[in-house]
Amino acid sequence: MNKYHEIIIIGAGISGLSAAHFLKKFDPAADVLILEQGDRPGGAVKSFQEGEIHAEWGPHGFLDNTPESRELLIDTGLDKVAQRAPLGDFLRFVCHDAALTPLPQSPKKLLTTPLLSLTGKLRLLGDLFRKPAEDGLTIAQWAEYRFGSEILPLVDAAVTGTFAGDFSRLNIDAVMPGVRNLEKEFGSVLKGLKKRKKKTVSSGPLPAMINFPHGMESLIQELSRKAEISFDSGVAHLALQDGKWEITTSGGDQYQARTVIIALPVNRALKMLAPLLPPPVASIPVAHIINLVMAFPGTAEVPRGFGYLAPEKENRFTLGAMFTSHMFPDRIPPGTVLLEALVGGRRHPERLELDDKTIIENVLGDLKSLMKLPDPPHYVKVLRPENGIPQMEGDHPALLGWRKELLQKYSKLHVFGFGWDGIGMNDMIKTARRVAETIGTGDVAGEQQPQVKPVYF
Repeated sequence: MNKYHEIIIIGAGISGLSAAHFLKKFDPAADVLILEQGDRPGGAVKSFQEGEIHAEWGPHGFLDNTPESRELLIDTGLDKVAQRAPLGDFLRFVCHDAALTPLPQSPKKLLTTPLLSLTGKLRLLGDLFRKPAEDGLTIAQWAEYRFGSEILPLVDAAVTGTFAGDFSRLNIDAVMPGVRNLEKEFGSVLKGLKKRKKKTVSSGPLPAMINFPHGMESLIQELSRKAEISFDSGVAHLALQDGKWEITTSGGDQYQARTVIIALPVNRALKMLAPLLPPPVASIPVAHIINLVMAFPGTAEVPRGFGYLAPEKENRFTLGAMFTSHMFPDRIPPGTVLLEALVGGRRHPERLELDDKTIIENVLGDLKSLMKLPDPPHYVKVLRPENGIPQMEGDHPALLGWRKELLQKYSKLHVFGFGWDGIGMNDMIKTARRVAETIGTGDVAGEQQPQVKPVYF
């Protein structure tokens, strides 16, 4: 016999858990079940602890500049214990000519940075006189067209830090639709930003990076505590019959629901949804990374900052490193410095095949050429996350168009998650709240308006 629930969410990652939370917040009597194929909630959000060492398998935090995420923190009570690392208190560095150089975080500092020549700085103003770029460009093509070639290593660093991706492949229309809208509306990104700033109240200081004393998984645990979740319940079949969704799990359990939310990473969702409407692509590329966790004595000379990123032109083994103990000092024993270095990404999947010893040797050699680090480190751990980072490359706008057509065809179906509209936790929490509100009011879900997301490197 089919088990009936008003709303079934497929996927117990941050997207699915956030949707369940907001659905129950808006309607405490809502009948919501989450089906999760694995034996734990959280998806890519997973924390690591060994003794007094804390690190992350997945995201290392999220910025507190999104109302929906702040609301979720307050709702769960985690706002009272959240650890905050204000961006304004820490420098961000880029590897430039084999040395760590602070990244400019304001227009004024951009004009004085040694990262660009005078010609390169003047070329940035060329954006004011360029007509809007054509659709379908990569981030690299678009950035060079609007701002010149000298800015490319900085753009590369930003993309590396966000997607572990290749900016010569990522699609600017998919990754930064809000910026593209500004460009098209005002004829220039700089003009658009200036106009937008006049219309908004001063945003105040830079946002802070949020984490928790026991890691990012604390948010997952708190959301899971109040949710009804069926684990080891991967969905084998999904179909609409007589106005109700019918779901069969890999274990043979059968469910019915009025509304279904697919809160999965893009590739898992595509496989499930293809029988309903064939998608333009069977899958999208995914970038995997390795996180090398290292603890050093307090004599390590690590500059005060969030960390550094290395553009591809620097030919470094390591994509970059986070100076974790500067941001969250409670995650390490006193008198110890914690670094987390990232390896692999979209450009260098071959490095993921290297053994731990080779990874450690190469990363340490890389870092020691940039900072004075004692040898050997107190502690070393190689984390190899199973989850990769979806890459919003050339076909992504077509994929979003397909999703729009799918949702118009099936009004009681909602699709979002890791890699659809972004890869940040704020992206997913924001969409989850919007979808929950739409279901609660009985409205048809509208398209989410693209917003200009600040780039903080």
